[in-house]
Amino acid sequence: MFFNVFVFVLVFFAIVVLASAIRILREYERGVVFRLGRVLDKGAKGPGLVILIPFIDKMVRISLRIVVMDVPPQDVITRDNVSIKVNAVIYFRVVDPQRAVVEVENFLTATSQFSQTTLRSVLGQSELDDLLSQRDKINLHLQQIIDLKTEPWGIKVTAVEVKQIDLPQEMQRAMAKQAEAERERRSKVISAEGEYQASQRLSDAAKILSEQPSALTLRYLQTLREIATEHNSTTIFPVPIDLLKPFMQPSVELRPKEEGSAEGTEKKEP
Repeated sequence: MFFNVFVFVLVFFAIVVLASAIRILREYERGVVFRLGRVLDKGAKGPGLVILIPFIDKMVRISLRIVVMDVPPQDVITRDNVSIKVNAVIYFRVVDPQRAVVEVENFLTATSQFSQTTLRSVLGQSELDDLLSQRDKINLHLQQIIDLKTEPWGIKVTAVEVKQIDLPQEMQRAMAKQAEAERERRSKVISAEGEYQASQRLSDAAKILSEQPSALTLRYLQTLREIATEHNSTTIFPVPIDLLKPFMQPSVELRPKEEGSAEGTEKKEP
């Protein structure tokens, strides 16, 4: 009986020892091993099977996958004194697991806190128009600053994106009025440019028609034809004097002759 209990205890102890000595790491995981409180100089372990000395070695798992961290909305006052609320997202991954464990207590919390302070600092030095029009430039500037700070922690920041900028209602109305005024200005400029081009064409056409009076008559008749085709109704239009000149010219030439003949008859009577 005593022997059976001893064997059972021995087997149980062996199972506990094997369970604490064997670790299996996935492809994207690495293990930082501490032996009696000191980190091993051989670097991170894994992936695959890792054998530890029971009760002596302690291992910390670190994932090498890209971490997508949402930066909470931050209240920012821009350089031109506009109060806005901005949130962002940061993409980073661990490139040195040993430094990520040894150099900083919690690299996730540290990266998140530094991203928030950097976001407020950088956006506070920019104007609102730059935030809205130069988003890529600001994202790159944020990425460079955060990556430079987190590099000693063994972390590589791959990208930082400003997701949303919440503007006050008063600023939204002011920007809407500004956009409307800009659209109206463009409309007036385009209309004035069209009028200017049309006046130039009309001036050129008037010069050409003035050289050929018959062309003006033909153009007038063509306009009447278009009116008669589109509107099947009675159309009253004035007759230009130029159309009557050919008929009036002979009468003007004959009138002096008739007056001259009349004077001659009067002189012959005495």
